Amino acid sequence: MTTRALPDTGAVINLGLPLFTESVQAQGADVLQVDWSIPAEGDADDIAVLKELSGTRSIAIDAANAEVLRRLDSGTPMLTGVVPARDAVRVMDEGRVLLHAGPPIEYMRVCDPLRRSMRAAAVAEGWVATVGEAEQLLATGAIRIDAANDHGVVVPMATALGPSMPLWVADNTSGGTVGYSPVSQGPGDVAWFGRKSQGAIDRLVFLREVAQPRLAAILDTIGPVDIMALATQGVQMGDDVHMRTQASTNLLIRDMLPGLTALAGDAGTVELGVYLSANHLFFLTIAMAGAKSLTRSAEIVTGSTIITTMARNGTTYGVKIAGSPEWFIADAPPVADALYYSGFSADDAAPDIGDSALLELVGLGGAAAAGSPAVAAFLGGSMADAARATDEMRQICAGSSSRFKLPIQEYRGTPLGVDARKVVRTRLRPKVTTGILHASSGHGQIGAGVATAPLEVFRDAAARVASRP
Repeated sequence: MTTRALPDTGAVINLGLPLFTESVQAQGADVLQVDWSIPAEGDADDIAVLKELSGTRSIAIDAANAEVLRRLDSGTPMLTGVVPARDAVRVMDEGRVLLHAGPPIEYMRVCDPLRRSMRAAAVAEGWVATVGEAEQLLATGAIRIDAANDHGVVVPMATALGPSMPLWVADNTSGGTVGYSPVSQGPGDVAWFGRKSQGAIDRLVFLREVAQPRLAAILDTIGPVDIMALATQGVQMGDDVHMRTQASTNLLIRDMLPGLTALAGDAGTVELGVYLSANHLFFLTIAMAGAKSLTRSAEIVTGSTIITTMARNGTTYGVKIAGSPEWFIADAPPVADALYYSGFSADDAAPDIGDSALLELVGLGGAAAAGSPAVAAFLGGSMADAARATDEMRQICAGSSSRFKLPIQEYRGTPLGVDARKVVRTRLRPKVTTGILHASSGHGQIGAGVATAPLEVFRDAAARVASRP
């Protein structure tokens, strides 16, 4: 009879509670910790949806998701021009129309900062002489409002876009799509921060009368600009290309210098130079236009579970899923993990607002937080906290970017393509780095922080895909 000696060493795989892993480690044994939790926290309806989207059906879904990822990752949006909105967007040429961030909304539900911005835009367009007159036209529907996203446009924070306002043009030739976003209004007394002052109105007029023709001339001189190439360099230099765009902005202005110096040295050119020198978020809306051109290409793909629109209007939060024009909507969340300017607190803050959350869908913003020391301050204060935010995004994304690399994570690509299935299963939700506006006073920006997307919109999106044949 053969006898066998029992092994005197062993390795352990632990599923679930890390306490058991720690105990084994304390005894000097090899152990692998596998994080595991009950899918969808045991919610029966969500588990039924996940079951429907798994098995043989997941083969087609994964193929569709791979095509969405390819379009998001390989498209090359080029900044080709800056034009009045009415020249680019058909609906803007249909009378008095203002486009806003987030899902469609009735004027009576519009939040205070966005109302103020709409009034300022109406005056800047010359439709009315005062913001008081603007309120009457908006309340009666004489000035129409509509969601910018539904027209290929994305606008930051409380921007109200009028027909004469300048739009960046991002041409994604390989995807056959174009994205648009307004020229940044800059910091201070500005309408996109929810102000209706004369200064805010004057800035809108400046962008139309002074900035637009000169920026167009600069682009004619320097030729198309590769938007994502600049964003890639910015990420390497500490930008998340959402809350922080200083590096990307500086790189762009450097590239623009030959065109800027070629302009005649008139007062307008000097004024433009002053505006550029003070606008650390100048690249933000350019990145948004480029991202919109990518997501518009991804929207064409059917059968996917990847989110292609994520936007907030200060009242509601909405997403769309690839292959469908339908909005899935919930209440806009507060902005948490916030740092406020002196004298302000969460009691003063408006809910989350703006279309810039689409940057998180293409591998920027919260997805790139791990590489941005400036953003880390809003995520707990340490680079480990920032890395944790990016790693959470990895758990709900379908892939990784091949262009946005994080040096601090061994040049690993940022997470790309938020998958509604993974959000439902893990209960982790995208985190969006964003500014904070005053809820009611018209003071403007009062801080910055991180907003967490509501779970309901992803549950509804996944359920709708599951319900399709």
